[in-house]
Amino acid sequence: MNRIAVGTITPASLTGRSRTTMLAALAGTRRGPRTMLAFAGPAIVASVAYVDPGNFATNIQAGAGYGYALLWVVVLSNLIAMLFQSLSAKLGIVTGHNLAELCRENLPRRCVIAMWMISELAAMATDLAEFTGGSIGVSLLCRLPMLPAMCITAAVTYSLLQFEKRGFRPLELIIAALVGVIGLSYLVELTMTHVSWRAIAHHAVRPAIPDSNALTLAVGIVGATVMPHVLFLHSGLMQNRVSARNDRERSTLLKFSNIEVVAALGVAGLINLAMVIMASGAFHQGNPDIVSIETAWRTLTPLLGSAAAGFFLAALIASGISSSVVGTMAGQMIMQGFVGFHVPLWVRRLVTMAPAFVVVAYGVDATHALVLSQVVLSVALPVPMIALVWFTSRVAVMGRFRNSMITNAGALVCTAVVLCLNIVLIVQAFRS
Repeated sequence: MNRIAVGTITPASLTGRSRTTMLAALAGTRRGPRTMLAFAGPAIVASVAYVDPGNFATNIQAGAGYGYALLWVVVLSNLIAMLFQSLSAKLGIVTGHNLAELCRENLPRRCVIAMWMISELAAMATDLAEFTGGSIGVSLLCRLPMLPAMCITAAVTYSLLQFEKRGFRPLELIIAALVGVIGLSYLVELTMTHVSWRAIAHHAVRPAIPDSNALTLAVGIVGATVMPHVLFLHSGLMQNRVSARNDRERSTLLKFSNIEVVAALGVAGLINLAMVIMASGAFHQGNPDIVSIETAWRTLTPLLGSAAAGFFLAALIASGISSSVVGTMAGQMIMQGFVGFHVPLWVRRLVTMAPAFVVVAYGVDATHALVLSQVVLSVALPVPMIALVWFTSRVAVMGRFRNSMITNAGALVCTAVVLCLNIVLIVQAFRS
């Protein structure tokens, strides 16, 4: 994040007014639901990563190929995401530092370098999914080849990133609006699709892996839902808002943060469920082999009508642009936190989107690349997860706000689940 720009914020600006309201709430002079809204923002920004084009790719394949069978993976992934995003926010609130900075300051140099390289690869895999997905939407909407569509997407995302110079609030509102477009689009699409609510309720809580391909998709869904880069980002988003002056204010900030995490990621989880449900209702019976976003969009028109295809495209473009913006923000924070220096925004944007241009230039199927990128993210995910659990459980770092035994146990179990999924995936890949 750009800390220099934050210092130029005036009280009359959106960010200035939000900060004034937050300080008044912490001092106890303002209360009520409207006051709580002033604290909203970081979890909404983080939630974008949970509805990015990688989710479109994995959820479409899951719904088309296996109906509702993998809904439980979406639910489990979302619960893991809520826990770890709340830990990331807590780390930023209590320490005033982001996760990458704490790693640099507290871990051996070789470990820091290894973590940085893995995190950078994860950031590139993230942007491959997000940037390519948004470009697919622009390509389909404007009927352009992928390379020109990618240039348009790059220009739009870079333009939106410039709003960060005006403080945290304008960019948060833009991202919230784009998340709203995604949510409303899928809400409308659900009304156009046959839905079996009893079957949904059953498969949302009953674990099942029909075959080896479903296992790969399950790991991809985890990688697309619990994202490494936003575990770093969320802790940093708490830094430039307001600083707690004592433990009472930290407790208040944590309360507002936890409420926002549950609400924002709850909405993101419902959108993911809607993606699988829509794909199941539209494709599972007659078109179970739908594997690409482009094919799904073209198939929706004869199945559900042009309106459904239009809402699908609107959601995809909003998802690609917003998540690409968030991915660039996270990439900057990761680099600045681990190596201690800042790079120009345009350089960061250029580096993270380079793999997407390479993929398209070599003619690799874009949707297949999206799914594989989510598997890469799932393999990289244990790095920030383990670091978060370790830091938030230490008295030396968190003081009295360290994790309780129950929280630590839940976080360790979630980390073990992800590690086991990764091991099974690697073994399966070697056997293949």
